[in-house]
Amino acid sequence: MENKGSRRRTRGKADLAGTLRKSWYHLRLSVRHPTRVPTWDAIVLTAASPEQAELYEWHLKRAKRMGRIATSTVTLAVPDPQGQRIGSGAATLNAIYALARHYEQLRLEALGPQQVANASNCSSEPSVRCKRSNDEVAASMVTFIDKKHILLLHAGGDSKRVPWANPMGKVFLPLPYLAADDPDGPVPLLFDHILAISSCARQAFKNEGGLFIMTGDVLPCFDASSMVLPEDTSCIITVPITLDIASNHGVIVASKSGILGEGYSVCLVENLLQKPSVEELVEHQAILDDGRTLLDTGIIAVRGKAWVDLVTLACSSQLMISELLENRKEMSLYEDLVAAWVPEKHEWLQPRPLGEELVYRLGKRKMFSYCAYDLQFLHFGTSNEVLDHLSGTDSGLVGRRHLCSIPATTVSDIAASAIILSSKIAPGVSIGEDSLVYDSSISDGIQIGSQSIVVGVNVPGNNSRAAEDSIRFMLPDRHCLWQVPLIGCTKRVIVYCGLHDNPKISLSKDGTFCGKPWKKVLDDLGIQESDMWSLTGTQEKCLWNAKVFPILSYFEMLSLATWLMGLSNQRNESLRPLWKRSHRISLEELHKTIDFKQMCLGSSNHQADLAAGIAMACLNFGLLGRNLSQLCEEILQKEASGVKICRDFLYRCPNLQAKNSMILPKSRAYQVEVDLLRALSEETRACEMEHRVWAAVADETASAVRYGFKGTVEHSRY
Repeated sequence: MENKGSRRRTRGKADLAGTLRKSWYHLRLSVRHPTRVPTWDAIVLTAASPEQAELYEWHLKRAKRMGRIATSTVTLAVPDPQGQRIGSGAATLNAIYALARHYEQLRLEALGPQQVANASNCSSEPSVRCKRSNDEVAASMVTFIDKKHILLLHAGGDSKRVPWANPMGKVFLPLPYLAADDPDGPVPLLFDHILAISSCARQAFKNEGGLFIMTGDVLPCFDASSMVLPEDTSCIITVPITLDIASNHGVIVASKSGILGEGYSVCLVENLLQKPSVEELVEHQAILDDGRTLLDTGIIAVRGKAWVDLVTLACSSQLMISELLENRKEMSLYEDLVAAWVPEKHEWLQPRPLGEELVYRLGKRKMFSYCAYDLQFLHFGTSNEVLDHLSGTDSGLVGRRHLCSIPATTVSDIAASAIILSSKIAPGVSIGEDSLVYDSSISDGIQIGSQSIVVGVNVPGNNSRAAEDSIRFMLPDRHCLWQVPLIGCTKRVIVYCGLHDNPKISLSKDGTFCGKPWKKVLDDLGIQESDMWSLTGTQEKCLWNAKVFPILSYFEMLSLATWLMGLSNQRNESLRPLWKRSHRISLEELHKTIDFKQMCLGSSNHQADLAAGIAMACLNFGLLGRNLSQLCEEILQKEASGVKICRDFLYRCPNLQAKNSMILPKSRAYQVEVDLLRALSEETRACEMEHRVWAAVADETASAVRYGFKGTVEHSRY
């Protein structure tokens, strides 16, 4: 082993653009050619509830459709049992067990329906014979899954600090890095970039089965393809950070000696600290030579025998999880489960929920730290952090206009730094600096301030409202606005808060709403605490459980939003009674009643309409430079009319070349027809047309060569 201070290491941060592009290149290769570039055998997401798991399944199918996940990869979203919080550690065990059961189900289905029926009988009618069978099944599940390479992404929870991402799931928030590289593709999501980074980590496992755990609110930008993982152990990815940041995160205390490489080190983990003070860091010798300490990134790799131990524990964990549910306890991955691999933490762990079992089952293995000195830790834990990552030093990576419809600069005022994604903006709209508008339709008369976030908002146009209802709405600077469909409700509720509001901070601790302390909000509006909260027990009053948001007609909700944000006469004698007598909902209640199916359908239709508009403009006014194949993929998600729209485009094809015969190559016009035929699953006609494409390419190439040769000859005469 070599002393960590004996060699100079590369400490500069990685080039974010270069790292992401390399990772995306690797991801595409692994999806297209998984036999050449190994990919994950399974990708598993944890979810807070069955409803959220259903949403995540929709996103996983989308990722497969868009070529982000290989068709051979098994995907699964696993909710916490009974929708009750069990902690990230127990959720890890539950997810591994659910995946093992899923694989077992796939195996039985491959054998035939009788095997499935036998398995169902055993699960519903326990007996000695069935018990023996179940034990054998558990053993076979362990043997089978311990050879697999699994990516596990912790994505459950309620996203309290990024409340506008709560409906979609924080891991699926828009992150348009490198969006310009694929201008007709879907808006890149945080999830897509996580898939890209993780695809490079797969090769570190080689042929040894294992688990790679990541968190859904962090994008760790580093070259994971060069990662070194010790055999038969767990390994946590770390990066040096300053002590002030360490005070809000987990810290790893690593051995002073270890394996050193170019830009990384691998050392035994000696201790784990949670949000330590400087005194604690000094006491546990956690401060590095350069005055920094090691951040626990939440990225954990488990391979070899340590992975077998973890799978074995997971496949027998249901009684343990039932005990947690019964006692309403939680088991953390980052504090409890990993502590089983760190002997220094065993004494602390044993009295905790399931601590003795964890030490007994996992304690034989050790944990190492892989310190990636060039890792950039992009945390998306708050709304402000999201905007910071879109407007910071790497803002050149950001696609600021992607799959959107925006008016001319003479009829709107949209800041150059504003980010408009999958949205339709009408004339007469104003959008301020560094604001984000995503998956929305904004009608005229709407003003959006600077550093604001608008998601999933569909403001009806003037022609859909009566003259007396015609209003102008302004979202102030540093505010968030979003809409959510609710189960059993025909209306979408309008929700809003300040960019820096923390829904978890209570009224008594100076919690805020729309950037103002609650006490000032209540006083300005002339309402009482009892109007906002009707809590029982010891629950603290905060934005999360405040019944703020009324469910009324659309423009009544907008009017009340203006009033609640302090932009209209707050002593208004008509708005206050309207708000008081309305049925209102809190963020907490909203989280439990989101109509995910309606939300997915609405988003798909909205994006299909945008893609159809872009494709139509390309056919009518352009030179067919857009990727019609990709646009049609989005259009076809509109099940009711997607095929009809694409077929209408196909009928226009014979006239395309004639309309622009002097400047539009025949090969391009023919290729558009091929793309549309393939989108409509007319493969035979597409193949026939493809011959015409290549014939046209040959003619155009020959013509270009002749023209170029003639030009050269003419030039040589002079």
